[in-house]
Formats: sequence, C-alpha cells, structure tokens
Amino acid sequence: MTKNEALRDYFLDHAQQMTDEWYETLEENDPASIYAVRTPEVAEKLKEQNFQFHPFFTQIFILDEEQWKETFQEWASDISSDENHITTPSHYVIREFMRVRMQYIAYMKKFIEEYDGHITQQEIDNWNELIIRGFDNAILQFVEGSNKNSKELLKAKEDIIQQLSAPVIALDEKRALLPLIGEIDSERAGVILENTLHQCSRLGIGQLYIDLSGVATIDTLVAHQISNLIQSLQLLGIKPTISGMRPEIAQTAIQLGIAFDDVSIKSSLANAMGQK
Repeated sequence: MTKNEALRDYFLDHAQQMTDEWYETLEENDPASIYAVRTPEVAEKLKEQNFQFHPFFTQIFILDEEQWKETFQEWASDISSDENHITTPSHYVIREFMRVRMQYIAYMKKFIEEYDGHITQQEIDNWNELIIRGFDNAILQFVEGSNKNSKELLKAKEDIIQQLSAPVIALDEKRALLPLIGEIDSERAGVILENTLHQCSRLGIGQLYIDLSGVATIDTLVAHQISNLIQSLQLLGIKPTISGMRPEIAQTAIQLGIAFDDVSIKSSLANAMGQK
C-alpha cells in the first residue's frame, strides 16, 4: 500500500468521527441557513451529506486531477441541487467547506504522527497542496452547480406565478372562467394574453368569462392588452363575456376609444354565469 492510499484509508476510517465533530461544532443562528435547523430529520440529512463527502473527496489522493474532478462531481451535483443548500446563502456553505478543510489538515497531521514509517517534507507539502486545491475545486463546483440550479428553480417558480396570474378555470367541456385579481401592469397583461389564449386553445374552450371585479384600475397599455385579448379570442372562435367591470375601467376604455363590439358585458359574474 502506498502512503497516499494509507492516507486515504485513514480519512475513511475516521469519516464518521469527522462528521460527528463537524456537526457538533456547528454554530449557526441565521434562520435562512440550513445549518441553523436542528430538527432530527434535517440533522440526519446534513450528517449523511457530510459523511458521503469523504469517500468522494479522498479519491484525490489516488486519482489524477481530472479523474478526481469527474468522480467528485457526483457528490457536488447532489449538494448543489439540494433545495436546502440552494436557499442557504452561499457564504454559509463556503464557510462549512472551509471548516471541513481545516479538519482535513488536522487529521493529516494526526496521520503523520501515527504513521509507522518515514514521511518526507515533500510528501507533506504535496498532501497540503492536494487538500487546498481539492477544496477550492469543490467550492467552485458547488457554486457553479448551485447557481445553475437556483436559476432553474427561480424560472420554475416564475412559470407557476405566471400561470396563477392568468388562471383559466374550466367550468365544463366548453366554458371556462378567467378571474383577474389585483393590480395588472403591462408585463402581467402580456402574460395574461399569452397564457389565456394557450390554455383556451388547449382546453378546447368555446366561451370564456372574463371577470374584472377584482381589478380596481388599469392603465392605457393594459386596456389595450385586454382589448387585444378579446379580439384574439374572437378570432379563435371563442366567445368572450366580460363581467364585473368597474366604472373607472369603463371610463378608461371609453376615453381610449376602445369599443367592446359583439362582446357580452354583464354587471356581475353571477349574471354572466346565468347566460349560456
């Protein structure tokens, strides 16, 4: 067995001890950090993730750098895709990498003291360099993966928000409801136009009730977008019915010269729903 293999085995033999020491010395109070959570379930998961780190990282002592990076990527990918680590501020995660790095240096010194044989200063320097370079690369892999996954997670959440901002609710095989609530800016109006047309087409809707009772005011651009939505629905053969239009919105439409020709307008959703 080579000295490098002996060093790797030393770390693996002490992996559970290192994990226990790491967790017991955690000091975190920021609720935004996963390391501040002390529930048994989270504690066990953190310990398992830390414990699994060692078999991957210690391959650095026996593999060339490119082989090691490829091997270590498996662990880094799992951690960087873990939502708890994604939502934890990155400087906390990097701090824990640095704490574990100090552990490795400390345990390497123990190995040197306990090793039954001669170890040169050059070998010690090489091991130190491997540990430092390995942790630098581990941090880089995590940050790159976490950044990529956080963008994907944010995009998924934005997609959900967009869908919720224009929810087309199927009432039966041919009728659906689009309840609009809250402030509508030009960006949201564009999302409403795109999502509504897509969902109505996908569901095979023949009549759409557009309820505006939850909208207090609209500006010029939004009024035009709603007009465009109505015209687009009509071009698709979908009959639009507007309900709950407030006086302020009606006045804005008149001032802009927007006419709702061939559009059924009802004072309330209940009145609109009574019409088929």
